[in-house]
Amino acid sequence: MPPDSSANHFKTDAPVSLKPEKKPLKMLLISFALILVGSFGAHLVQTGGGTIDVVGFKLPTENGQWVTADLFRPKSASETNQVPLVVVCPGFERSKETMSGYSIELARRGIAVITIDPYNQGASSSTKQRRSATVEGYGVVPMVEYAFNTPNLNYVDKSRIGAVGYSAGGNAVLQSVSRFGARQVKALRQAQFRRSEGGEVITDSERTNAQSQNKITAVFIGGYVLTLTSNVLDTVDANVGLDYAYYDEGAFRTTNGVAHMNNAPESLRLVNSIFSPDKEIAEVEIGKVYGEVSNRTMRVVHNTKNIHPVLPYDPEHIAHMTAFFTTAFGLEPGIPASRQTWPWKELCTFLSLIGGFLFLVPFTSQLLRLPVFQSLVHPVPPALPRPGRNGKVLFWSFFIFSALVACFLFIPMARASMVLFPEATNRTQTWFFPQRINNAILLWAVVNGILGLVIFFLTYKLHGKKNGITPEMWGLRTSVKEIAKTFCLAMAVCAAFYVLLFASYGVFHTDFRFTFVSAAASFPPKMLLVSLMYLPLFFIFYLANSIRVNCAGRFAGQKDWVNRLINALGNSVGLMLILAIQYGYFAATGKVFWTDEWLYANLLLGVIPMMFILPYFHRCFFNMTGKVYLGPMITCLIFILMMLTSNVCYIPLE
Repeated sequence: MPPDSSANHFKTDAPVSLKPEKKPLKMLLISFALILVGSFGAHLVQTGGGTIDVVGFKLPTENGQWVTADLFRPKSASETNQVPLVVVCPGFERSKETMSGYSIELARRGIAVITIDPYNQGASSSTKQRRSATVEGYGVVPMVEYAFNTPNLNYVDKSRIGAVGYSAGGNAVLQSVSRFGARQVKALRQAQFRRSEGGEVITDSERTNAQSQNKITAVFIGGYVLTLTSNVLDTVDANVGLDYAYYDEGAFRTTNGVAHMNNAPESLRLVNSIFSPDKEIAEVEIGKVYGEVSNRTMRVVHNTKNIHPVLPYDPEHIAHMTAFFTTAFGLEPGIPASRQTWPWKELCTFLSLIGGFLFLVPFTSQLLRLPVFQSLVHPVPPALPRPGRNGKVLFWSFFIFSALVACFLFIPMARASMVLFPEATNRTQTWFFPQRINNAILLWAVVNGILGLVIFFLTYKLHGKKNGITPEMWGLRTSVKEIAKTFCLAMAVCAAFYVLLFASYGVFHTDFRFTFVSAAASFPPKMLLVSLMYLPLFFIFYLANSIRVNCAGRFAGQKDWVNRLINALGNSVGLMLILAIQYGYFAATGKVFWTDEWLYANLLLGVIPMMFILPYFHRCFFNMTGKVYLGPMITCLIFILMMLTSNVCYIPLE
């Protein structure tokens, strides 16, 4: 923010010393305690206090592919006490850890659970199939095949295997049960053909063989209805439940263009698939169970009042899902569907995430005490002089301008990414920027970063230089040697963060996350190669942000907490405005403002929190070194790795 000419009448601020910088050892111990308590607490919740075994494994599949998964086995399950099994499939841009609510609540009720990372997501491989949901169920099909055929899961009742998915995962489980049903129909027709020539009826063994081709007996579809078509449903021979968010933003794609399932053709087709034409219903009663469990004609439709991205975190939705499977499998678990413990795991991994982030500051402070890094410590430059009337007008004008640019530039950049990165957009394996959603965020970040640097230097040339601002206030002057040493320090901090993350995952099988923000510990090593493409370009934005926060947004006489809050809002309010427009328009009209790009807007729910806290880190590291470079190096390495390892990625198999 440029100052007024009266700047020389004001004193500059002394360097601000934060508690993490004054008492790094104490804060370091607090961060370790948060990670330990959070990880151990999450472990207790997901293991049901020791009643559930949770292990990770990797299943090799066709074409050199593989699926990673977590297995939740109730300890009461054994060869003599077999239990049902449910395969859980996350949605687009989600990993197996995001489905903890499903996994924990099913396992607590005596159901074994295998939660997968879908192909192209998490630690699973890419797939050579362009229509992976239809052909492979994003990995559900090979996982069900394995569970049904392997002798390793001798505690699983192979006649009670189910699947549940959310969003794109809901489509995957629907396509999977339809595919298995098609195999059953094919086997039955082959038997009929063989018998028709001799006028004989199908034998019991042939009928049993045909039925054995259908390995899924129950599916629950969360947040997806687009493929509830006659062609798909015709071969579904299983009990089916559906829960579609009452305020689903993607409902504009449905036949009626709304999310209400009581008279939606999609839900009507699902329920009427069990009735003869003369008995079909004209309206679905929400929550009513149609058909019979015993002959796999059970149908139930829910319409939980929530939005699409929050649906898997809704206790009512999870209650619908658990009640469906306990009914479909004929269980009496003794635990009401409404009594859920998964939110406690979410709280615990949130503590771990806070601890992991908190760790960065005091650990860096300790490393700066080492002789090898001591030369990076410089006096904090004086703050900019307090602005007068003209300076305030200029600052807030650029604040609003930058927010509007950040808002209205995002969707055009999403569209541009589809043109510039066609392989990832078309789900084709590629080494050239293989992450579809992150490509849009990358373009947005680069353009905003460059624009921010241009604004910074222009305001200095046109206003700040004439009103008491000097380059010595910026902390920009450095050398190649110092930059190299700063980068080594940033790498050491990043490595330490991931050592803590991997240690937590190795000991407790939990990572650091909260809803849409996650530091994933499970990802393919190839992701590190992918990061080499993204990190340098994202660094433009992170450096520009550090310069804005520390060189143009630090003022004498302004309370530190107020200053940091203003910078945090400046970093995130533009993206908040996108969601305000999207959901405000949705509330007013029943249809989202951006339709083709609605998923890009939804995924900002995970970006905005990181953008908000970014300036706090930049200021902390600036106060430690007196320079603007350490902050963006550390935050870019960690935040971008977090983002890259939590998104769909079409990395080549070879």
